[in-house]
Amino acid sequence: MVKLPKHIAIVMDGNGRWAKERGLVRMRGHKEGANAARRIINYCVEKKISSLTLWAFGIENWGRPRLEVRYLMELFYRALNNNLKAINQNKIKLQVIGRRDNLEPKLISIINKVENATRDNSGLKLNIAFNYSGKWDVLNATRQIVRANIDPDAIDENMFRSFLSLPDQVDPDLFIRTSGELRLSNFLLWQLAYTEFYFTETYWPDFDETGLEKAISEFNSRDRRFGRVK
Repeated sequence: MVKLPKHIAIVMDGNGRWAKERGLVRMRGHKEGANAARRIINYCVEKKISSLTLWAFGIENWGRPRLEVRYLMELFYRALNNNLKAINQNKIKLQVIGRRDNLEPKLISIINKVENATRDNSGLKLNIAFNYSGKWDVLNATRQIVRANIDPDAIDENMFRSFLSLPDQVDPDLFIRTSGELRLSNFLLWQLAYTEFYFTETYWPDFDETGLEKAISEFNSRDRRFGRVK
């Protein structure tokens, strides 16, 4: 019997290279990548996966060409604005993790709108990492703890985790990165401590339900001991 992960985290990588190999502009790759994200979200809804975290935009991505960054911001805005009805129909609870202080007001507004509109939904917990980095997450938690003037001797792993992103969800069981790159690239550094990693050569726009099922099958073959001996 296939055991499904409770929480899947994905670095959706390879949109630009997918486009380049087809003689297309990078923006076309991002558009097709958004379609791939919808496929995977729908699969997780159907299979009743508890949590899905997708990395859409990293803090380091601000270093990309200005036109591409502008397109990614607009693509994310449209994705949230145009899909709110479908998100609610599927009982998805959507949460965006990452910095917001340097995002445009209209993007912050639509993020708040979708989060508020879906906060009581009981289905898939869909987390979008946007303007996010794992180092920022740890530093941000540390700053909050310092501001709260918490006794250092009272700080343990559980308390520290409560100040990180996604404190109310189990840590990812399965991490997937597409496009053949073999690194975390500053994603969920604390939360992935005991996660099973799966890498595939497939570019994100081509990743589909079959690819996800292959990753889940590989996950089922792992012997997860969490540092202990059976």
